[in-house]
Amino acid sequence: MSEHTSNDNPNDQRGAVPAGYGNWERDTLERLVFATVREQRAARRWSIFFKLSFLLLAFFALWAYFDFNFGGSDIESLGRHTALIEIDGAIDTEGSGAADTVIPSLNKAFSDQGSAAVVLRINSPGGSPVQAGIIVDEIGRLKKMYPNKPMYVVVDEICASGGYYIASAADKIYVNKASIVGSVGVLMDGFGFTGLMDKLGVERRLLTAGENKGFLDPFSPQSDKQKQHALSMLNEIHEQFIAVVRAGRGKRLKENAEIFSGLYWTGAKAVEMGLADGFGTVDTVARDVVKAEDIIDYTAHEGLPERVLKKFGASVGAGAVHSIYRGAVPALR
Repeated sequence: MSEHTSNDNPNDQRGAVPAGYGNWERDTLERLVFATVREQRAARRWSIFFKLSFLLLAFFALWAYFDFNFGGSDIESLGRHTALIEIDGAIDTEGSGAADTVIPSLNKAFSDQGSAAVVLRINSPGGSPVQAGIIVDEIGRLKKMYPNKPMYVVVDEICASGGYYIASAADKIYVNKASIVGSVGVLMDGFGFTGLMDKLGVERRLLTAGENKGFLDPFSPQSDKQKQHALSMLNEIHEQFIAVVRAGRGKRLKENAEIFSGLYWTGAKAVEMGLADGFGTVDTVARDVVKAEDIIDYTAHEGLPERVLKKFGASVGAGAVHSIYRGAVPALR
């Protein structure tokens, strides 16, 4: 007697697969597989993204490092030349007029054995007395270290206030006849809204610990005591400015009642008054004064990493805060 393992009877439904049985399992399995594949692809994409981001950051860091530390390596092989540094814009904590930008360039220019002289081209309406003072102090130090290397200033459109503060430290100042030069003065500006607030019925609620902690608050009345204190500070900084100009210009300066009043003059008038020494450009000074026509730019220009960061708005918040409070500090402009 033999056993039958096959189901040959079509009427026997034992072991038969119901219609549709297995399709839902196959569909579920396919969905799980596809979901797993999608997750793996997404994870792979994120992994690639983070790796590329890391490589880009490393590239920017290396770019900035080599640009800062070895930017002058190609300069040293060019022989005798005139070193150029440019200040274009306000004397401030950022930009080409910042002490942190100008001083490294000055050190490179003075220390390079091939530079016959340093020319500082200035096109600035002024700015921070602190930044200008730091730059002037560094110029004085470098001139003592390199007594045989002169430093000249060439004025472009304007060299006023903080710009002239820096220029006065040079051995000689060259201008264009139509340049704007001078403005030896200090200001502190702002706004007062107390009258408008009274009309609108707005009450200022300012709590301070210290009688003068709200000093120069634009929404509070200004007392005579606070005004006199501000004027005292401005006069002190003004005297510092005057002392720097007198020390730099010496007997060349033809002083009169208006020279330190904050007025400014044309380049032609500035030469007459002793605020400048003559007319010239960077090219003519390099050719006729320094006798080294090859001009090498030592200016620390904004690098690629900084430009990328600015595109992403990294400095927007700081710029907004700076704009609000910049009127509350003394300025040479």
